[in-house]
This record gives sequence, C-alpha cells and structure tokens, in this order.
Amino acid sequence: MAWKGILTEYREYLPVSLSTPDITLLEGNTPLIPAESISKIIGARVFLKFEGLNPTGSFKDRGMVMAVAKAVEEGSQALMCASTGNTSASAAAYAAKCGLKCTVLIPEGNIALGKLAQALIYGAKVISIQGNFDEALELVRTITQDYPITLVNSINPYRLEGQKTAAFEVCDALVAAPTYLSIPVGNAGNITAYWRGFNQYFYAGRIASLPKMIGFQAEGAAPLVLGKIVEKPETVASAIRIGNPATWDGAINAAKESGGYIGSVSDQEILSAQRLLASSEGIFAEPASAASIAGILRHAKNKSFREDDLIVCVLTGNGLKDSQTAIKQISEPISIPATREAVLKEVL
Repeated sequence: MAWKGILTEYREYLPVSLSTPDITLLEGNTPLIPAESISKIIGARVFLKFEGLNPTGSFKDRGMVMAVAKAVEEGSQALMCASTGNTSASAAAYAAKCGLKCTVLIPEGNIALGKLAQALIYGAKVISIQGNFDEALELVRTITQDYPITLVNSINPYRLEGQKTAAFEVCDALVAAPTYLSIPVGNAGNITAYWRGFNQYFYAGRIASLPKMIGFQAEGAAPLVLGKIVEKPETVASAIRIGNPATWDGAINAAKESGGYIGSVSDQEILSAQRLLASSEGIFAEPASAASIAGILRHAKNKSFREDDLIVCVLTGNGLKDSQTAIKQISEPISIPATREAVLKEVL
C-alpha cells in the first residue's frame, strides 16, 4: 500500500479531527538502516533512523506538517519561526504547499547556506538578526502573541505530536522497542517527542518495553549537561547550536524516566563520526546528526553496551544541508593529464 504521509498513516495517535486538512509532502516513512560496520565497533546491533530522507531533508517535516495542518484548520494565514536552518526550510515548504505567508528569523552568520537556500526558494521572508537563536526565538514568541501569526517552532504543541511518529516507525520496523535510542539534542523537542511516542505505543500494547533515551549535545552548546543556560553557544553542528532549549524539562524528564542520560561530545568527535558514517556506512548526514553516533562511540568506551543490545541512532538531517562543513574536511581532487597512462598510474 502506498505511503500517504503521517497524518493519514498514524491518524489514530494524532490530535486530528474531521476538520483537520490532510496536507502532506509524503513526510515520514524514512528507513531504519542496519549499520554493520559501526555495530562491530560498538559491540552491539546498531540501526540508523535516517531522517534526512524527509521531503526537505530533515526530521522537522514530521512536526511541521502537523503544526501547519492545525494552523490551516484554525484559519491562520501566516506562519513564523526562529531557526538555525532546518525549521526554516520545513516551515517554508509547508507554507508554500498551503498558500500561507512564512517569516523566518535566523541568527546572523550562524546558518548553513544549504538550509537558507531552501527557505528562500520556497518563498519565505528570511530576516537575519544580529543575535543568536535564543534571541530570535524570544522575538518570535512576543510577535506571535500580539499578532495573528502562528508560531511553528517546537514550542508549538503540535510539532512534538508530529515528531513522535518517528518512534512509531522505529517500533513498527523492529516489531519491538530498541534497547537504546541515541539522539542529538539542541532545542530538545525531538528527544521529548520520541519519548512521548514510545510511551504511547507502550500503553497501547504495541511494544512490551521502553528504550533508554540517551541524548547528546555539543560541548560548546550543552546547557542540559551543564545545568545552566549557555549565553553564547558555539559548535560546528549548527542545528544544535542552542544555549537555552525550549523543551528543557521534557528532555530531562525523558532521560530520567527512561533510565538514560544526556551527555555531550566534542566538535572533533562529531566531525569524526560524520566521516565514519559516510566512509563505512555510505550515509551522508549533517554534523548535528553525527552527535548520536559520536555519543554511542564515547559510551562504548566504557563497555556499557551488551552484544544483544539494540541501538537506534537518529540521524536528523541530510549532509547536503551543510556541505560547506564537509568540504572543509576533505582534500581536493587530484589533477592529472587526460591520458590512459596517467589515469592507470593513479588507479593501480
């Protein structure tokens, strides 16, 4: 049966009614890929939930379709969000699909061009502010409180409702819950949403156990690990460069209730994991995605995993979102004469 998008496929688990428009870009249904090489390194079974294959290249499409559908249902004509990139692309795409106006506030100089290009080509009005993401989000909060514009950041409750469907897909693919769910943590909505989804399936009798939630922030942007707001977050992983997560309590609760934890990894570990993903598994994910891999590699050093553990690592976005960071890590192609001999010399 053809996939019809998350609003149709998981309707019974979502806050939709007969008046909710069934909009879709066929988001969801992303693959759960066995990571054979990484499994050998870790010493347990590792699978990759590759959310970079959503319509705009990131997991944000799951929550955005839900938020935008409810906005249309309520008669909204305009959307607004703060973004480090992926949210802006998703909001702009679904706004275009529904004929809505979309305004995006981004932190100046701190957004990957691949993500910015998406928002612009979809027709959003993109405004760069001289401040960080947290300041952008606060501006969006105040403006949408005073004007008839729908806020579509993850503090919009419908966003997390859509994002939880990824947990359903993981369980449907495995016919069980994983032992661990490893996930990057920035604004902290996604780890909160996954935990909500796993719990909903558990209490519906669809799975017999719940996973341990282990989330990973970048060391330069790790407020949940430090227990305090980071005023000037810094990391190469722009998607998780957030110093004051909007869903702080939800993330802490997910880790605590599940018996997991939230840790941090260095930029060096993130970039190393990104290269490992590409070179050993054939998957190009953006730097923030690689935090979930860097995290389990660090965790495995303590020999904390068992051979029969089943670990799912969430890869939140496609590597093409931030090709500039990847380019900085690789060598330029070699240049040789256009002759058979020259080519064979390099090949052999």
